[in-house]
Amino acid sequence: MKKQGTVLVTGGSRGLGAVIAKQFGEKGYQVIVNYFKSEQKAFQVVEGIGKDHAVAIKADVRDKQQVEMMVEKAVKQFGPIDIIVNNALINFEFNPLTQGKVEDLTWENYNEQLEGTIQSSLNTIQAVLPEMKKNQYGRVINIGTNLFQNPVVPYHQYTTAKAALIGFTRNMAKELGAYNITVNMVSGGLLEKTDASAVTTPEVFEMIAASSALNRVTEPADLAEVVVFLGSESSRGVTGQNIVVDSGLTMN
Repeated sequence: MKKQGTVLVTGGSRGLGAVIAKQFGEKGYQVIVNYFKSEQKAFQVVEGIGKDHAVAIKADVRDKQQVEMMVEKAVKQFGPIDIIVNNALINFEFNPLTQGKVEDLTWENYNEQLEGTIQSSLNTIQAVLPEMKKNQYGRVINIGTNLFQNPVVPYHQYTTAKAALIGFTRNMAKELGAYNITVNMVSGGLLEKTDASAVTTPEVFEMIAASSALNRVTEPADLAEVVVFLGSESSRGVTGQNIVVDSGLTMN
């Protein structure tokens, strides 16, 4: 079975997604850099990987039709997609000063994150699944969070959606395992720094570093390397798992 192939990274234009895309590119994979708003950053990621091995494609991953069109374009350029990294983050910043309190939350706040996390992941899997089944090979990696184990800051709607993602991951792993498709989740701590955590106050980072076993805040590259491992043939015996990469802040 092939060790390198084609990977789709949703939200791959910035932050953690850009680091993941670049890591795959460095390992010789062909990379589809999905973006929604950050076109210039997406093209910068592609240039960093090399235009022969990467392409930027715009799509709102919450929209099933847009995802199908994105996959169609990608397949025409690089052939079947072997790996999906569901990383896109919709309209959320890790800002403890602006996070709504319980009495201020609405169902729309929750639904926005559920759509950005669960609906988008379902859309990408369904779009790629026929070819994965045909080839009897696939890797799906969903990006989670350690916040549902240790809510250092109660980011209610974001954390709830990511908690749902672990159930989604394990159910997909159970069904798709028959086709040699693995489905796993990688949960980082608060990463220093991404676009989403740029507004996080220094006090929060200091508290996390002091509480972690390694006395440091996790960096995007730490998590990206685990994602690349799960996308490789070396991870063939791993599925339905949630791997936490947070410098030992939480321990399973």
